Amino acid sequence: MSLSKQAKTYADYYEAIAPDTLETLGGLLADDVVFVDPFNRLEGRDAMVGVFAYMFETMTDPKFEVLDVALSDRAAYLKWRMTGVVKAAPKMPFDILGMSEVVFDDKGKVILHHDHWDSASQLLSYLPYIGWVTRRIQKLFQH
Repeated sequence: MSLSKQAKTYADYYEAIAPDTLETLGGLLADDVVFVDPFNRLEGRDAMVGVFAYMFETMTDPKFEVLDVALSDRAAYLKWRMTGVVKAAPKMPFDILGMSEVVFDDKGKVILHHDHWDSASQLLSYLPYIGWVTRRIQKLFQH
């Protein structure tokens, strides 16, 4: 399967992800897949599926919209928007833009899923207490 088709299959899956499709996610991943985001670095199929199971436990109606897909010789890059609402107090809406670097092995399985998104400006700055500190730090680097 070509990288283009692998990327489309993966992007289509992300737009339709739901608690009852997590088994399908497992089928797209290599046994030793590495998942990285601003808060995690995990190895293994079960660990990565667990991240998304946890997302469904802690959020109401999380959704991904894939906005663009770009390809290199070795990876697919998916630009996405994730929305939902965090269930715990403060029940805050979640609306972030990010990009996933996705690398496939020779069998078409994902061996690396690395999410890149700005957790400071898109999440931490909205939280009580830590938000104040985060906003102050951001101001230090503004031009």
